[in-house]
Amino acid sequence: METDLTVNAPKDVTYLDYNATAPLRPEVLAAMVPVLQTVGNASSQHVYGLTAANHVETARRRVADLLGCSPGELVFTAGATEANNLALHATYRGHRIVVGASEHPAILETANARATENTTIVPIGRYGAIDLTALSDTLAGGSVDVVSVMAANNETGVLSDLPVVIELAHAAGAVVHTDATQLVGKLPVDLTELDVDLLSLSAHKFGGPQGVGALFVRRSLRLATRPLLYGGGHERGWRAGTANVAGIVGMGAAALEAKSRIRTETQHSQRLRDRLEQSLLNVIHGSRVNGSTEHRLPGVTSITFAEAPADAVLAAMPTVAASDGSACHSGALGPSHVLLAMGLSRSEAESTIRFSLGYATTDADIDHAIQAVPKAVEFVRTALHGTSQRMLA
Repeated sequence: METDLTVNAPKDVTYLDYNATAPLRPEVLAAMVPVLQTVGNASSQHVYGLTAANHVETARRRVADLLGCSPGELVFTAGATEANNLALHATYRGHRIVVGASEHPAILETANARATENTTIVPIGRYGAIDLTALSDTLAGGSVDVVSVMAANNETGVLSDLPVVIELAHAAGAVVHTDATQLVGKLPVDLTELDVDLLSLSAHKFGGPQGVGALFVRRSLRLATRPLLYGGGHERGWRAGTANVAGIVGMGAAALEAKSRIRTETQHSQRLRDRLEQSLLNVIHGSRVNGSTEHRLPGVTSITFAEAPADAVLAAMPTVAASDGSACHSGALGPSHVLLAMGLSRSEAESTIRFSLGYATTDADIDHAIQAVPKAVEFVRTALHGTSQRMLA
């Protein structure tokens, strides 16, 4: 079944913004529709409620299978933002929260709100990963409740060295949380080997519906239940509120598809990403990739086009849907905090575009982007500087 990404958009728009949200997989839609057409509260004890509860638990098993954990270690939420908030809320005990400088605002702002005076932000290196020496030095100070380091950055795709982060944090007696929103469903995750204590994920980043996510809480952690929301005691007391049955079913279906196709889709995304990246770097003078090109997600590239503000470039190519920053933080004034933390200047950060692609991206999409982006960059440079300055190689 072919995925139609443009139900409410012009048919000639190429979608390269998977890190903002991936298109709903056809199999997910097919799984959700029957549930949306039926009634049933998963907390009710009659046949409709029991059927709904069965749908939820089937989905829980599928998500657990994708992660390599027990179904009982998963708490369904309204998304990764809630999962991140819940993780820090549940683990902070009045000492210190340690986070990386490139974390998503859902972590940075939550840490600041929970522990304004007790949050330590660890710098990242020029290639986008957390500075492990600085992390070790920070942990040597002791009295750390939780360390939160993202698995993969949403803007650059750079992967964290989580095994080392976990080893350092556990040696200091801290709990470890990772925001794996961009990692899950794109690269294999095995929580029987990755000894992280808590992990956040979101369905819509790997082909599921928006508005549903989960928090993994390792059972051996024996963490006391500290919900953000109080009410009916749902999700074993962790998250009050009637279960979003259709959304959870969709997340389970997306997990099932992602697990079965993850290796082929990884190769597909990496091949197309590399083709796009190399073509743009070869054609557009003054362009460069940000972050590690070895340790990153397969479908993401962050490219700075010197002297071409990203917002203007994007406006000049309406047939390519990409991002000039984290879509979750769109509308915020100022350049990317991630790129600034990596050492880019304000001008460089504001001239950076993130292209992110995935399972439904085609060679034709890349062909179109390879044609459209250089023209848009040249147009903007000419408009701003009065001449193209021969910026195209």
